[in-house]
Amino acid sequence: MFRPTLLSRAVLGLTLSLTSLAPTLASAESAESAKEVKTAKLGPGATAVKQANDTIASLLKQQVTAGSKEEKELSAKVTTSVRGFLDIDELGKRAMVDQWSKLSKAQQEQFLAVLRELIEANYVKGLRANVNFDTEYAGETADKEGNVVVATKVKAQRKGKPFVIAVDYVLVKQGDKLRAWDVKTDGVGLVENYRTMFNKIIEREKFEGLIKRMQDKKTKTAS
Repeated sequence: MFRPTLLSRAVLGLTLSLTSLAPTLASAESAESAKEVKTAKLGPGATAVKQANDTIASLLKQQVTAGSKEEKELSAKVTTSVRGFLDIDELGKRAMVDQWSKLSKAQQEQFLAVLRELIEANYVKGLRANVNFDTEYAGETADKEGNVVVATKVKAQRKGKPFVIAVDYVLVKQGDKLRAWDVKTDGVGLVENYRTMFNKIIEREKFEGLIKRMQDKKTKTAS
């Protein structure tokens, strides 16, 4: 069964970290807004992450009726924010690195298109969730590949009990922007999760089976 992990459901969907993708922040019972703490002296990477999170937080505060014109407009704004911050194509290519050269150009394009729709649908679904979380920006470093890794801690509550999730954003510079291509929750990356999942599905059901599962999940998420 194609399932979003903690990242896509909790982090990506609600704090721009898809979470994409296990218990979720969406299960927290009561909330009014998302807050960011300890934001002094942020580097360029942390600034980019905070700006993205702030944008989503401001959208989450807006109350709209499900299925209304206003909700559609709000969903479009979320999608625009997602596309600006998260490089879904790069994420997808890295997640499919074991299979990429075996796919035709048409299959590659189809996969990336469906992945974009699925991840964006998870973000939009976050608009319907009530969550209460604080984000602490713990610093940023450069990894051996030259990526900027921004460390954060997401503090939330589930069923009245507080918990903390370590969330690291992996950013790459593209022109004058820093964009994320991976998000790691408690040390486990979205790319790694997807790669394992995709490889298993393709082994059992081939590429066509993977696409069908993703499309079915997208339809269910959007409903």
